[in-house]
Amino acid sequence: MLTEIKTERLLLRRLREADRENIVALQADPETNKFNPVPHTVEGSNVLYDAWMKQWAEHGFGYLTVSASDDPEVIAGFGGVRYHEWNGERVLNLAYRFWPFTWGKGYATEMAGAVVEWAEREIPDVPVIANIMVSNKPSIRVAERLGFKIHTKEEFEGAPSLHLRR
Repeated sequence: MLTEIKTERLLLRRLREADRENIVALQADPETNKFNPVPHTVEGSNVLYDAWMKQWAEHGFGYLTVSASDDPEVIAGFGGVRYHEWNGERVLNLAYRFWPFTWGKGYATEMAGAVVEWAEREIPDVPVIANIMVSNKPSIRVAERLGFKIHTKEEFEGAPSLHLRR
């Protein structure tokens, strides 16, 4: 079971019910949804949060809160991997979302790198993927820094999307 990951600057820990309000607000925030063709709502984000908590209960890993290690009480965002079905294949979907005050600090790359390393070590038979909207250039750069390559180009929610793998 994954409980936490520490990187050079970050503390990544499992989601808790006490994190719901903050994470749901982040998931539904209009600024953090600017690349989504169908932005997340509070109601939909609560449904997702339930699914993320179920992932933890069933599998012992999932999305993690992300905080600066020198200020662990302030959640900068969340991210990680969870089981997902993609085109009939079981995969680990890499995802993340950060509050705008943290953008440009390299947190997404640092968090995602640590999580992907953990997943490839602990669940090597399930590929890690990233599905990113073509318009989301910052996330594409993060994926490329981590060694992800375009596997397919598809449509997601009516917009062009990249399916990337390592």
